[in-house]
Amino acid sequence: MSQPTARGLTIRSAVAMLAFTLVFTALMAGTYLLTHEKIAKSAEAEKLLLIDQILPRSLYDNDLLHDTLTVPASAGLGVTPASTVWRARRGGQNEALVLEAAAPDGYGGTIALIVAIGADGRIRGVRATEHHETPGLGDYIDPKKDKSVGRPWIRQFETRSVDAPESSWQVRKDGGDIDYHTGATISARAVTRAVGRVARYVATHREELFAPAR
Repeated sequence: MSQPTARGLTIRSAVAMLAFTLVFTALMAGTYLLTHEKIAKSAEAEKLLLIDQILPRSLYDNDLLHDTLTVPASAGLGVTPASTVWRARRGGQNEALVLEAAAPDGYGGTIALIVAIGADGRIRGVRATEHHETPGLGDYIDPKKDKSVGRPWIRQFETRSVDAPESSWQVRKDGGDIDYHTGATISARAVTRAVGRVARYVATHREELFAPAR
């Protein structure tokens, strides 16, 4: 029996590698098809649970996660390169906007936020979705870590109008009326200023943010 040539061995190796690649690709594709819908639904459920904290589902009847607007990077929102705005409607009428925002000047770095603002121009709620503030000090911006369970610090923004004076978006130390924890002014100041920027952004762009998708 003749021994396989070097060329034959090369061809066999190439065929084996091709077969392996095809099988592996098919397995990966199959796994993706079986799981991607479940993963997508899980991600959507997590987003809704987060939004639920600042905007109850009873306030809208549209498909919130699919009635969205992508806005380009803006100094007003502090998010780059772009961010999502969710539009809540009830009976076809505008109810609220939920916006992604960020405070780049937190003590531990950028503080990611979501802000709900009603069609009447009043803030419905604010939440920090990601931050690296000092545990026990600046992390009170997160209501889950705020020791004031009955009235978390972050709730001071609720019902404030986007047309409110500048003092509404400053902590007391800077001449405003937002309380803060002694020794952790930077965290409170960063969030307060960021919410103020979002308020001004919505005041300026309200109509286009609520406009139905074309």
